[in-house]
Amino acid sequence: MEFDWSHLPFEWDPSLTPRDVEESFEDPFALRLLPDSPRFAAQARFFNLGRSASGIGIFSLYRTNGKIFRVIVARPFVPGEQFLYQRKLDQALAP
Repeated sequence: MEFDWSHLPFEWDPSLTPRDVEESFEDPFALRLLPDSPRFAAQARFFNLGRSASGIGIFSLYRTNGKIFRVIVARPFVPGEQFLYQRKLDQALAP
């Protein structure tokens, strides 16, 4: 997975590093979602909810051409995202 960090279109959250965001995409339990809003469908943007190796929950909005990922927004989880991620994780790990 290759990331394009040039010319970020957003103000970087100082609590995150580019490595944290990249690790959240490598999370085996990450949720990758295609938004169902026409607003996002025009340019094929996707959501990623995953955790970094240090355990930080990160929400990312990104686009990709299949090879290079361009992050449009990245920030720590809000409570609703944390709940969704944990619920999906619990389902995946249930016996």
